[in-house]
Amino acid sequence: MTPADRRAFIRDNLPVSPVPAIPEIRLHKAGPASGLGRLATHDTAGFAAPYWAHYWAGGLALARHILDHPESVAGRRVLDLGAGSGLVAIAAAKAGARQVTAIDTDPYAVTALELNAALNGVQLDIRAGDVAGLDTPDADLILAGDLFYSEELASTVVAFLDRCRIDALIGDPWRRSRPLTRLQEIARYDVAESGSTTKPGGVFRFLHRAP
Repeated sequence: MTPADRRAFIRDNLPVSPVPAIPEIRLHKAGPASGLGRLATHDTAGFAAPYWAHYWAGGLALARHILDHPESVAGRRVLDLGAGSGLVAIAAAKAGARQVTAIDTDPYAVTALELNAALNGVQLDIRAGDVAGLDTPDADLILAGDLFYSEELASTVVAFLDRCRIDALIGDPWRRSRPLTRLQEIARYDVAESGSTTKPGGVFRFLHRAP
């Protein structure tokens, strides 16, 4: 599908709604009738697991924390890894970050980022890219919401953060793959990924190894 096709699909099939417990932000979100299954069958080359179309506990907690504590990002150059829908990046922009770069590998996520940024009236520097191939960014703070859902990705993210040696805030719902000894909990929120059922989402400071 072309970028225009992706924009049209998201606009037509993923309704806009306020994010649970984060009413400052509205996003396009998948619902039962969004047709993502049909899209996966139609676009076999470009469609991957649609993480960008759903809420995730780590991202919800991190976004809420940023909006509650704008001093964590205000005036800073921020990089949001695996930005997905743009929830965390948009929160950083609304909280006063000087510049926000949002990166994701999925072309549908890149399109969702563009639409959701415009919907919320913020400017993001949106890029397609994989954390494994990223150079050290020109940033003061790295944000990562719910990226420790597999051992392989967790190892890749930790290696990138160690190489960059830049301050990093992590949102994570205590997934088994999280690097336990490298995270210092600074906040905890009850968040709802879907419906009214909540689960805990943590916000952590990443602990760099001594040089």
